[in-house]
This record gives sequence, structure tokens and C-alpha cells, in this order.
Amino acid sequence: MFVLLTGAKGFIGSQLLARLCASGHKVRVVTRTSFETSFSGVEVVLADLTSPETNYDSLVSGCEVVFNCAGEIRDEKAMRSLHVDATSRLIAAVNRLASPEHPIHFVQLSSVGAYGPAQGALRIVSETTKENPHGTYEETKTIADSLVMKGGSSKFFSYSILRPSNVFGANMTNNSLRQLGKIVQKGLFFYIGTARRDAVATYIHVEDVASALMLCGFHPLARGEVFNLSNDCPLSDLINGMADAQHVSRPKWSVSETLLRVMVAVANRFLRLPVTPARIDALVSKTTYPATKIRDTLGFVPEKNVPEAISELFTKQPIV
Repeated sequence: MFVLLTGAKGFIGSQLLARLCASGHKVRVVTRTSFETSFSGVEVVLADLTSPETNYDSLVSGCEVVFNCAGEIRDEKAMRSLHVDATSRLIAAVNRLASPEHPIHFVQLSSVGAYGPAQGALRIVSETTKENPHGTYEETKTIADSLVMKGGSSKFFSYSILRPSNVFGANMTNNSLRQLGKIVQKGLFFYIGTARRDAVATYIHVEDVASALMLCGFHPLARGEVFNLSNDCPLSDLINGMADAQHVSRPKWSVSETLLRVMVAVANRFLRLPVTPARIDALVSKTTYPATKIRDTLGFVPEKNVPEAISELFTKQPIV
């Protein structure tokens, strides 16, 4: 098939590009800057998705599947123009070009952030959970999702939306997990309250995300569906995996959650500490994202065990 891929230079998009090429698909890549690839069958188009002057019809022309993986994770001022405005223009182009002879399937890469932040209390999030995004990234991605679901004015336009949790892998440029691993390596990590027993780590390996995107793009039962994707495990398993990968003792200590929150609230008035209320929330969260629907509908089960695969972060250097 002939495929359009946005975000091909990104952490997830680059993995998807490799899968698409390995499967024999021809891929049109959209990029604002030069793009070199060793894969055959790749057409590179220099274009700015945030510019109203971009010819979206020419980008979509001839394509049977559109993978919209473009995303901005750092610059909040650029998020709406890329996530919302660009997606709206892309959808409009798909609607103009889709026909009985040439139906087009649209795959939107989103985030479980659409359902709101993780919580300390037990919370099971499914695809039917009410959307409640917090933060510019989460809000703009959720708006884009709604545009995708509502934008198919033609019956020859179909869509799938994939919402992964925290995506990790050896080449990730976000260093938050490596920083956590360094704390574990130095013997400074401690659990908060009952986190050693109850807290959940919500991660998914980038290769599993790429595999799920492929199914969303080409499996007939993926059409018209939203899928959450996470490979949840106990937080203690993740931490133990980090310790084992670095050949240090597994952490065992814990501190009172109430006491820690009070101390952090007071200390942060005078100092900039690595321990923040948001970090505490993440380390005590009991929110889970069961990947039941994608398993039952598409037969997909993640292959990468998170506590084992986390070792990749400490044996390979990130590509920046």
C-alpha cells in the first residue's frame, strides 16, 4: 500500500517507518527539515504541517492509509497549531480525496492523557472512561482525536485512534526514566507509603506501540475504534528491573506519604527539589489502563516485558 506518515523522525514514528518499509509498503514522509533514510520505497516531502499554505491535498494524494504521528511535546505554544490545526487540515484533505474507488483510512496516534492524570486511588481506565485532559499537550491531542472521530464526512473515510501510556525504549530522548534509574543506582530511591505494594507503573515499549499502529492501519476490525495501550506492572517490578539492570540492591525503604508531602510543600517554598507533588503523584498512582479491547478485537498482546526491557535504558545511549 501507499502510506502517508507524519512524525517519521520522532521516537515512535521512526519505529513505525521501519515496520512499514519492512512490510513492503511505499511511504510518503512529511518533514520540515532534511530527512535521510536507508529504506527503499520512501518518498520525502519537505513541508510544514503548521502552515496554512501547505498543499495538504498533494500530501494525501494517492495514499490509502494516513498515519498521523506528528506531535510536539516541549513547546506548548506550538501544540495547538500542530495537534489541532494541522490535523484538521489533514482530515479535510482526506475527505476531499476519499472516494468509492479510493477509500482512505486515518490512524491517529494519541495518548491516555486524554482521560486525565493518574491518581493515587485505584482507577481503572478503559476506552469508555470520560475524557478529562489536563495540560496543553493532553488537551490539544484530545481535541485532535475528536476531530478525527467527527471529521469523516464521507463513508469512504475511516479511522482508528491509538492511545498509548508512557512510551519507552533505548532511543528515547526523554531522560526521566534514566534519572529515576540513577536514583536507584545510587541507593537513594525509597517507596512512598504503600507504593511498594500497591502502586502501578504504566509503560509500553515503543516496539509494541509500532506493532499496534500497524494493526490499526491494516486490520479491518480496527476501523472506527479507539484503543488504549499499556503494559502495566507493579511499580516495584519496574524499580527492581532498574536495580537488576545496574547490578545494585533492590530498594526496600519507604516513607510516609503524608509526611513527605508536607516536607516537600514546605521545602519547595525555599528550594528547587527533584521531589515534586507531581512526582509523588506518579510514584503512588494506582491508575491502570487495561489493554483488553485491543487484545480482544485485534488479538494484540505486548511482547516486551517492562521490568525486563527497562534494562535497555542503561545499556544503550540515547540518540539525540
